[in-house]
Amino acid sequence: MNDYQITTERVDDVPLLLAHMERMGIANAIDAHFHPHGNRQGLSYGWLAVVWLTHILSQADHRMNRVRDWVMTLITTLTACLPVAWHPLDFTDDRLADLVRALSDDHAWMACEATLTQATVRIYDLETLRIRLDTSASCGYWDVTADGLFQYGHSKDHRPDLAQVKAMLASLDPLGMPLALTVVPGDRADDGLYWPMIQQVQASLQRTGLLFIGDSKLPAMATRAAIQHAQQCYLAPLNHVQLPTSAMHAWIDQVLATPLELEPIWRTTADGQRTLIALGSGRQVIQTARHAHQSVTWNEQQWLIRSQASQIAQTRALHERVTRAEAALADLVPTGSGRRRCPQTLDAVTAAADTILTRERVPGLLDVTITSHAQTRTKRAWRDRPAHEVTTVTITVTVTRNAAAVAQAESYLGWRVYVTNQSPAHLSMAAALLAYRDEYLIERTFSRLKGQPLSVRPWFVSRADHATGLIRLLSLGLRVLTLVEYTIRTQVQQEGVPVVGLAADQPNRATLRPTTEAVLQAFRHLTVTVIQVRGQIVRHVTPLSTLQQRLLALMRLDPCIYTRLTTHSLAPPRK
Repeated sequence: MNDYQITTERVDDVPLLLAHMERMGIANAIDAHFHPHGNRQGLSYGWLAVVWLTHILSQADHRMNRVRDWVMTLITTLTACLPVAWHPLDFTDDRLADLVRALSDDHAWMACEATLTQATVRIYDLETLRIRLDTSASCGYWDVTADGLFQYGHSKDHRPDLAQVKAMLASLDPLGMPLALTVVPGDRADDGLYWPMIQQVQASLQRTGLLFIGDSKLPAMATRAAIQHAQQCYLAPLNHVQLPTSAMHAWIDQVLATPLELEPIWRTTADGQRTLIALGSGRQVIQTARHAHQSVTWNEQQWLIRSQASQIAQTRALHERVTRAEAALADLVPTGSGRRRCPQTLDAVTAAADTILTRERVPGLLDVTITSHAQTRTKRAWRDRPAHEVTTVTITVTVTRNAAAVAQAESYLGWRVYVTNQSPAHLSMAAALLAYRDEYLIERTFSRLKGQPLSVRPWFVSRADHATGLIRLLSLGLRVLTLVEYTIRTQVQQEGVPVVGLAADQPNRATLRPTTEAVLQAFRHLTVTVIQVRGQIVRHVTPLSTLQQRLLALMRLDPCIYTRLTTHSLAPPRK
């Protein structure tokens, strides 16, 4: 009979994540606004969410039926790290379903978001000046009902055959941390989501003068008037509805007539090199619109900017379309004995040519001349067939490139108009363009939400309230990822010493901008071993490497979150 027992647990990044979320106050914020039924016993919603988020971030898996088994492999670790008593039955899938159903409550969620945002800004001393807004959708195999959350709509995932749910996100620049999240049906238009989201952010941060940056759906005139009335600011490009193409072309012609008015815009690279990225010209316009039954008037800066890279790419694409159209027109009426089926009449050839020009978007750039020539010849008699006349119609297509039209089309390429109500003293044309080009920040946030480690897809829920609550829970995971990254990068920049050893395939590679995903990966394969011998308990934790110790220091976390696993003596999970 053995008088000893050995148990090993994979600790990995679990203590790190739990400690970081405890500092953020996620559990306290949730418990302050989500109250379970009075007869419900067990772990609170806040700590239930924290442990589930730890599982999601560590395992890249949000399935409810996997959490309890995972918890059972971390008895020692969770007992040492959690400041509250718990039991494995707290993490059954029905209790996790109760959590996401509770998080689907709109009123409680907005209050919880505001509480968490205010605490995060205070704890991490964040600068709240620029807020970035955007939407994304996630599709799945859901049943569609007339008034349900899952609807068919414009799919950014290129799956129009699947129903989707849409999320509007407001994130804080430059770290990309979510400030507010709204979940709406997948067929909702983006335009009407911006102003309610701005109101949510305004209620959370409780300050004016914020700059909201968005895409071309943000600057609808009603939204601009509402932002101005609320003493906030906006920055966004105009689309062809807000500024007709004819008006934009007239402005471009005016600017090109006096090219000295174009101001160069430079970007300074990491090595100190200045690169010309655009040319632009600005003007001020007095705008007037109605909001809340009253007239709102303000000064708006408008910049007509031509991106160098966009001009080159669009010019190349234009010439490729012209070349394809020329080839298609030349092949419209092929000759030879083995020619394929093609238009046989003048009207059919003309219609086919118009289709090609429209498809390639080059009408007016090619001069197409279509002529027909009829030739009659006598066909000799053959056997019982008498001689007879045969008329053959030859159709010729002549294509000539209109150099003047092509040059004019090229002059309109690469331009975009940006608008803002912020004063020139606070936002220059160059600063506005560089700020807008940081749109990748929120795109990266959505990429994390839809891919690893949060992995909202594939979906493992089918109810609308579960889907809403799950997205909101994962948005808390986004906060964790962005804040870990922000804390580390800020400390690295202050020290001026890069982090070495995060890349497994390049152990000597140094970086000043480590990612949270790489940091969490660096804590893999840490274990705690518990040996019970004749009533004595001995614990051993894998010693932290030099890299792991430095990462904890950069995150301002004490290494004792790991070492205490060897000395912790709290009672085991409650029975």
